Amino acid sequence: MRGRCCHYPGRMRPLAESMAALREIVATPAVSALAAAFQAEGHEFALVGGPVRDALLGYPVSDLDFTTSASPDETRAVVEGLTKQIWDVGREFGTIAAKVHGETVEITTYRADTYRDDSRKPDVAFGDSIEGDLVRRDFTINALALLLPEMRLVDVSGGVEDLLARRITTPGSPETSFTDDPLRMLRAARFASQLGFTVEPEVQAAMYEFSSRLEIISAERIRDELVKLLSTDDPVPGIRLLVETGLAELFLPELTALLETQDDHGRHKDVYEHSLTVLRQAIELELERREPSTAGPDVVLRLASLLHDIGKPATRRFERGGVTFHHHDVVGAKLAKKRLRELRFDNDTIKRVARLVELHLRFFGYSDQQWTDSAVRRYVRDAGEELERLHILTRADVTTRNRRKAERLQHAYDDIERRIDELAEAEELAAVRPELDGEQIMAVLGLPPGPEVGRAYKFLLELRLDEGPIGEEAAAERLRAWFADGSG
Repeated sequence: MRGRCCHYPGRMRPLAESMAALREIVATPAVSALAAAFQAEGHEFALVGGPVRDALLGYPVSDLDFTTSASPDETRAVVEGLTKQIWDVGREFGTIAAKVHGETVEITTYRADTYRDDSRKPDVAFGDSIEGDLVRRDFTINALALLLPEMRLVDVSGGVEDLLARRITTPGSPETSFTDDPLRMLRAARFASQLGFTVEPEVQAAMYEFSSRLEIISAERIRDELVKLLSTDDPVPGIRLLVETGLAELFLPELTALLETQDDHGRHKDVYEHSLTVLRQAIELELERREPSTAGPDVVLRLASLLHDIGKPATRRFERGGVTFHHHDVVGAKLAKKRLRELRFDNDTIKRVARLVELHLRFFGYSDQQWTDSAVRRYVRDAGEELERLHILTRADVTTRNRRKAERLQHAYDDIERRIDELAEAEELAAVRPELDGEQIMAVLGLPPGPEVGRAYKFLLELRLDEGPIGEEAAAERLRAWFADGSG
């Protein structure tokens, strides 16, 4: 319908413009048909939450959420008169989804549910008024509804005023709100970054007080909120809020552990602040280098940037008046794997993030002694599909205030990228393989399939990386000599 961009204007547009934007949404075939159908059956029907907020802020609206006085069965009966594409996936929570005139919509019966102290799921109770439904929502800026088709804005808790003031607060007490649904605490952090708004002090205090309540929320829901936060233009304000309120300690303790490496004596840089700076710089480079066809933020890169130094607390040593973090890249990769598994990330994401964390130090030292072509080939081989992300992460990892050092590192990485491009053009470097495949190896050496063929393949790969392409005939000759020498 209307494409979602990454940037929020953040300031509420004039009311006349806002209402014009809302009328544009209401005039679409899907919304006008739904509004007329629910009105004909005597049910209240309203556009609610995020779409109303975004329209008031001048942000393109993509997801359409509606609320109604109709029960789920009544909602389904109304929608069946408009489309056959209906899903009951959220029926137990009062939500019916459908595709109407090409638009995917969700329609939820007025709600009044709460969480029990020991439950990850709410006790579902349906409400009887739009006002009651709005009061139970997470934040005042989302507790906004536009009743249709009459186009009446319902704001029961000062949401419009809070949009104007650029603040995040709850319709009722934050203590009640976060007790009802603890995930709202993570959403507060996400909206702080997404909108550039300030979370009110009493809300922050409640986040700190009720942080342990997050333990009843499933890892999957926490993961999804973390991904949404990292997908904003600037996740740092939200991340700071999560750390300061103690929430991050519950699901990302490796991040808060970086605070332990802060050094008041100036023996090394602040690893926590450094990590946040790297994340910001990586996002800037990501956006600069992103292909036009790329869809959405690079969550793998952003996770790796945030977590790249989480191995430092465990490896910090004080030696000869200084501080070392030997092997923090390897330790960090293991910690990243463990944490992302516990947050139920998919295996591909876990593998990619861990590989970037493991490799993020590999480049440093190139500026002191230029690598051989063989070393450059190995760098590309080891990075594999993560090479472009590794380029960005390594550049973003330079946060020194020493201008001369920063420029030297930038020039060094410019040089290695140039050499990679030159070698790639000459050798098809991105797909470095031995010049003989398994079948050819068996033919040259007269071997059946088995471990010896694998060892021969590895020998030829090392030869390829060390010397570049030498041709199949020379490769076969070197292979025979290696095998005759007993190395196989």
